[in-house]
Amino acid sequence: MKICIFGAGAIGGYLAVKLIESGADLSIVARGPHLEAMRENGLTLINEDGTETTVPARASDSPADLGVQDYVFITLKAHSVPSVVEHMQPLIGADTTIVSGVNGVPWWYFYKHGGAYEGMRLASVDPNDAQWNTLRPDRVLGCVVYPAAEVIRPGVIKHIEGNRFSLGEPDGTKSDRATALSQALAAAGLRAPIRPRIRDEIWVKLWGNLSFNPISALTHATLDVMCTDPGTRSVLRGMMTEAQTVAEKLGVKFPIDVERRIDGGAAVGAHRTSMWQDLDAGRPMEIDALIKAVQELGSLTQTPTPTIDTVLALVQLRAKTAGLY
Repeated sequence: MKICIFGAGAIGGYLAVKLIESGADLSIVARGPHLEAMRENGLTLINEDGTETTVPARASDSPADLGVQDYVFITLKAHSVPSVVEHMQPLIGADTTIVSGVNGVPWWYFYKHGGAYEGMRLASVDPNDAQWNTLRPDRVLGCVVYPAAEVIRPGVIKHIEGNRFSLGEPDGTKSDRATALSQALAAAGLRAPIRPRIRDEIWVKLWGNLSFNPISALTHATLDVMCTDPGTRSVLRGMMTEAQTVAEKLGVKFPIDVERRIDGGAAVGAHRTSMWQDLDAGRPMEIDALIKAVQELGSLTQTPTPTIDTVLALVQLRAKTAGLY
């Protein structure tokens, strides 16, 4: 089984180390100082207990060097994917599975969804249908990524917490390709359950990303602080409640309530969200797939989203004034 990680940043790097350590036939597409560091020194993971693991990494900035893969994990930020789909093509053959480990509402959301919205495209996450037409939704295996990690410096990843990568077919079946990948991830010490309703899990994670990320970028408060401060907790609750109404109109079932979801964020502790990290590092902020897409789905389902609209406007302006949107 040949697996390629396309975009070995914090999550992709963590996943890469675990798979390489387990003996998987793994390659990485990366670029810049991160790529050079991996070529010179391997890829290092600082584990939760402070120990370090360094593995040799077969990495390139040219997918043509790596050839056709059985699985391609996309672990880029959502806004980065449309511009690189053509660059990915040397990795993709007739039987390649695209594992969509990208945060937010996925571009393939309405593929095999059923009902009135079957096959609908989302302009906020896939402008001009670049992913739908080039990667193709029939290749996609959904993946909800739970670990928290940071790139400490080029070639070095710090794992903060979590090891679950939930998998799911868009049509809810338990396919051979999902089973094989689940087994490979389990062999690497990762949890990889196959979910019959992957969209439910997408929304539970999206609840947090939709709200925690922009609020932290606007306030520079860590998860434990924003989830326990009465004012910001109220804003988080408002955003999540609106998102729940949208999702339930699309057939989603939430296994927990809003208060438990916020409490779960608080339990992570003094963690800086990825959007805050991007703002501080001068990287483009992941706004459209996490927030604007929910606004788009609100319009689609005729659901008012006033709290989401307000926070979206504020964080868009924050990103624009920083030159990151």
